[in-house]
Amino acid sequence: MASSGLAYPDRFYAAAAYAGLGVGSPDSAAISRFKSESSLLLYALYQQATVGPCDVPRPRAWNPVEQTKWSSWHQLGDLSSAEAMRLFVKILEEEDPSWFSRVRDSTAAPVVDVPINKAKDEPTVETSSSSSNQISFPEPKTITTENGTPHETQDKDVIFEGLSSVAVYDQWTSLSVSGPIPKPRYQHGAAVVQDKMYIFGGNHNGRYLGDLQVLDLKGLTWSKVDAKLQAGSPGSTTTIAPCAGHSLIPWQNKILSIGGHTKDPSETLTVKEFDLQTGTWSNLRTYGKPPISRGGQSVTLVGATLMIFGGEDAKRSLLNDLNILDLETMTWDDIDAIGTPPSPRSDHVAACYAERYLLIFGGGSHATCFNDLHILDMQAMEWSRPNTQGVTPGPRAGHAGVTVGDNWYIVGGGNNQTGAGVLETLVLNMSTLVWSVVTSIQGRVPLASEGLSLVNSTYSGEDYLVSFGGYNGKYSNEVYALKLSNKSGVQSGVTEGAVPDSSDGIVQTTDHSRDVNPETEVYQESKIREIAIDNNARSEEANERIVGELKAEKEELEAAVNREQIQNLELKQRLAEADTRNMDLTKELQSVRSQLATEQSRCFKLEVDLAELRQKLQALEALEREVELLQRQKAATEQAAIDAKQRQGSSGMWSWIVGTPPDRSDSS
Repeated sequence: MASSGLAYPDRFYAAAAYAGLGVGSPDSAAISRFKSESSLLLYALYQQATVGPCDVPRPRAWNPVEQTKWSSWHQLGDLSSAEAMRLFVKILEEEDPSWFSRVRDSTAAPVVDVPINKAKDEPTVETSSSSSNQISFPEPKTITTENGTPHETQDKDVIFEGLSSVAVYDQWTSLSVSGPIPKPRYQHGAAVVQDKMYIFGGNHNGRYLGDLQVLDLKGLTWSKVDAKLQAGSPGSTTTIAPCAGHSLIPWQNKILSIGGHTKDPSETLTVKEFDLQTGTWSNLRTYGKPPISRGGQSVTLVGATLMIFGGEDAKRSLLNDLNILDLETMTWDDIDAIGTPPSPRSDHVAACYAERYLLIFGGGSHATCFNDLHILDMQAMEWSRPNTQGVTPGPRAGHAGVTVGDNWYIVGGGNNQTGAGVLETLVLNMSTLVWSVVTSIQGRVPLASEGLSLVNSTYSGEDYLVSFGGYNGKYSNEVYALKLSNKSGVQSGVTEGAVPDSSDGIVQTTDHSRDVNPETEVYQESKIREIAIDNNARSEEANERIVGELKAEKEELEAAVNREQIQNLELKQRLAEADTRNMDLTKELQSVRSQLATEQSRCFKLEVDLAELRQKLQALEALEREVELLQRQKAATEQAAIDAKQRQGSSGMWSWIVGTPPDRSDSS
């Protein structure tokens, strides 16, 4: 690396001189060779490192250049001098990686135009380059320029400490990572297994990705997994099909990839499995009737069952069907729940609470984003839309969610209204259904993106949220982390100085717990004790008020119970009367059934007699036809006899006439 041979703060001074800032710079106009955005940020960081936070008046309106420089400096807020130095060198190395090979060996000292007004908690910067005077740099932070462009805040010489480098609670921190950084993407899948975050697939510039990347959360080091498709998998080729909009679920030291959009979509939803031991993908064989292929669905692991809801099929038709996959038998089943289900949608999030309730939040159609919350009771299989308390979440789609205990954290997403995406990080207490804002960000940073991933990791006893990627007009491959406070809202409000935003009521926590001198620590401890005592006094008053309210509520409940008991007795009496009437009707029904059986028996006998009579009638008709035939034959015989006699008489007369005597033998 270019600057590895020079330690802080000398490295900063050398970089400043090379950029044309400070005493001994080789070219006072050198900074003009950088992009205007980078030049402004370099100037602001130089001022922050050498002068301190911006406390000079805003320039006049007729000087737009100075106004722009002032705004860039003012946006850095209370950023420490040490952090500003590191950011300066980092950005310079990104703009000109070979700057150190061309810089002079001598190190320039800074020019101080304004008296330095450092805060008490800011570390003192020594100009000596000896190792004994090197300062301890704080954790990385996110710096946003005037136009909202984020910059990484760690340089390449930082010793990685994993997630423990995040020292501030309830604030997002940009993490410095090493190794081959994955290609920027969104709509990818993410899962954590054994302190490693696996990233699979996604979308970049309209192309589906099929690579598998892993980030070691202990060392913050990226590496690529050379995964192959297991031979003999159903419908397998040599490599796994690239996809986006799928879901990644850890299961028994394996990772399942469910659904997703592909270049050549299948007819039904596919399930792929990555074996962490063999490093191979395989297409799993399932049974039953699988749902149609889709992407943008939600997949929630409930025990040994996957709950799949909604999504968008290959024809861009939105879905709101509910399907389950039993991972022990690999059998599909579609669920017909009662109640009103969520409208068809995709790019929503889902969570499971108490192994019984499935929560669905947000998502979008082709023209609308939603902010509704639906709950499925998986025992009764009934949908409901509960009332929530606290802040009202804005509509969003493409956001990410993860549960930690009873809390459901929601990050990012878009709302079809602002190109910057959703800025606040929300949390829903699933036991009380109360929404609140954890923190809010500013500018067009990757956290305000669609299609980012969010996972939960526990490191050194602390819970962290880790996000990766996303798209907000620009594809991202940055990693951010947020360390969750033990007492959400309470601890951050006492020890971190919660500051309400007057514009929208969003609470942004700021850290003042680092780099403080002993006097400040004593003052803070005493202040915390005062706040704790005041809170105790207030809590006692609140407890008394709550006890009174509970007593009144108890009386109301007792009265309601009495009314319910009276109604129960009345219902029991009505039920007894109904039972009596039912018995009478049952007896009548049995009598009618007996009569009906008797009549059916008589009808059967009559039908038998009728059949016999029909047979006799048919036999009689046959006899009549035979008699008629015999009569015709008799008449024909008689007529033949008469005709024969007539012919005989005629022949005797002609014999006498001709003189021939008749034959006697014939006459006889």
